[in-house]
Amino acid sequence: MTKRMNINEPEEEWVVDESTELLKFLFKMMPARSKKSVKGILSRSQVFVNGQSTTQFNDPLHPGDRVSIEKRTAKHDARIRGLKILHEDEDIIVIEKEAGLLSIASEKENQMTAFRQLSDYIQNIRPKSRIFVVHRLDRDTSGVMIFAKSKRIQQKLQNAWQEAVPERSYIALVEGTVKEDGTITSWLTENKALIVRSSKNPNKGKKAVTKYKVLKSNANLSLLQVNLETGRKNQIRVHMQDLKHPIVGDKKYGSQTNPIKRVGLHAHTIGFKHPATKEYMRFESKVPASFTKKF
Repeated sequence: MTKRMNINEPEEEWVVDESTELLKFLFKMMPARSKKSVKGILSRSQVFVNGQSTTQFNDPLHPGDRVSIEKRTAKHDARIRGLKILHEDEDIIVIEKEAGLLSIASEKENQMTAFRQLSDYIQNIRPKSRIFVVHRLDRDTSGVMIFAKSKRIQQKLQNAWQEAVPERSYIALVEGTVKEDGTITSWLTENKALIVRSSKNPNKGKKAVTKYKVLKSNANLSLLQVNLETGRKNQIRVHMQDLKHPIVGDKKYGSQTNPIKRVGLHAHTIGFKHPATKEYMRFESKVPASFTKKF
């Protein structure tokens, strides 16, 4: 069963029928969760009593009080710039990253990255906690990403990526008129200048397969839905260059125009089997308005 996330509604909500303490009540109402998991939800400010966030395990509850669990709190937005937390549990964090924010540190920048900010965020709650990169998005690509909260969970996802993450789609705004859907297959290598090159020779590089579907087009631009069968570095950007329809704003891979003042690539959806619970989860990030207003 696919679990679709709506971050505007409570995940669970109950009305108290007898006087008790908050943590005892949560243990009673969530018997399927481990005590560690319940305590984690409380410590992350996801528990609300009568609309007020609390982290106090011994808060008194009285008949008629309303207790709810929120998937994401306003506290996240206040602390973290350039991203939103769409889902968090004891094993993973799923975020929505804005264009312009690095996923992880580079030689030139170490502070304002998604990884660094998420690390600071969870360490404010538990000083010894860590997060681990599962996959990356280019700096100028927006959309959904997954981070792990342990090396074990990171490796479970990475070691079986194709099976664990069967759904991963992007929206690309490209130059020119793309007339029909298609598939691009090539072999990719990266040179010393960090530019990825594409070849039709199977002996040169790693195989990359990209499928694309035309959503909208006009005389100047096309909006494509892109699905990856492989996840190589810069794969979509290089393959759009191969197609002779580079992504707008992507000067590195042949773009001559930049009508939206950013690179026109957005990680739209990701669907995966949760590495611990095995539940299928699907997250969708709204297509930026700048991508569609040209049609």
